[in-house]
Amino acid sequence: MTLFDAPASSIEEPANSDARTCRLVLAYDGTDFRGFASQLEQRTVEGVLGEALARIVQTEPQLAVAGRTDAGVHARGQVVSFPVAVGFDVDRLRSSLNGMLRPEVVVREATLEPAEFDARYSAHWREYRYTIVNRPEPDPFRARYAWHVGAPLDLRALRLAADPFVGEHDFLAFSKKGPAGKTTVRTVFESTWHDLGDGILRYDIRASAFCWRMVRSIVGTLVDVGIGKLTPGDMLTLLRAGDRNSTGSTAPPNGLCLWAVGYPEKGAVARAARPAGPGADA
Repeated sequence: MTLFDAPASSIEEPANSDARTCRLVLAYDGTDFRGFASQLEQRTVEGVLGEALARIVQTEPQLAVAGRTDAGVHARGQVVSFPVAVGFDVDRLRSSLNGMLRPEVVVREATLEPAEFDARYSAHWREYRYTIVNRPEPDPFRARYAWHVGAPLDLRALRLAADPFVGEHDFLAFSKKGPAGKTTVRTVFESTWHDLGDGILRYDIRASAFCWRMVRSIVGTLVDVGIGKLTPGDMLTLLRAGDRNSTGSTAPPNGLCLWAVGYPEKGAVARAARPAGPGADA
């Protein structure tokens, strides 16, 4: 019997009720991966996860993913899904995957969801967190997970500059150019800075979806505000202009973490892959 085999009790269920979706909540250190999505001859999160799944369940399912994180970007609440049969043993799968992939990749949660659940298309929002070490000297214990900015940052200016991003906007100025015809309009629900003490600053942004490198472009531009190269009042002008060349540099990937993904409020699909405690791309 494999993990895809249903128990005998499920055999008499109607044919249209024998499908489910396996939902995995992943945490991973993205430092040594070339992003989430599979790439030829590159080590990726999807690649190692797919290989492990193939060994465990004798097939490599097509994965849906909530956010395709870029190279070097981390995750605490990434969500992937794939179709399975009724009776699929998610607890055994979680244990087996963690035995093969930890500590670099960890399955924090594994659940059976309705067949229509899709990690990407069922999601209502994604939340990213970006961490900065704002001290004269870098911190070797945070180097993999935070951007060291030695120049003093004006937290009040950072907070004022973050406010205009809330709402529906065209984020063309804060995106790396993607395929022709793809919209860059996104709705942002939260854009806030937090002072964690001891020179540690964290930027939280939650939106319906994100453009390619949108968060890192925003953070790089906000840091320019924090050091006085730009003013908070410039943010709305930059948004409306839609010119990527007029905004700041792109922040490095190591400070970025996909922190949580939220889903509709109905049954099991409603649960957000959101951790309870504190923590650290797009």
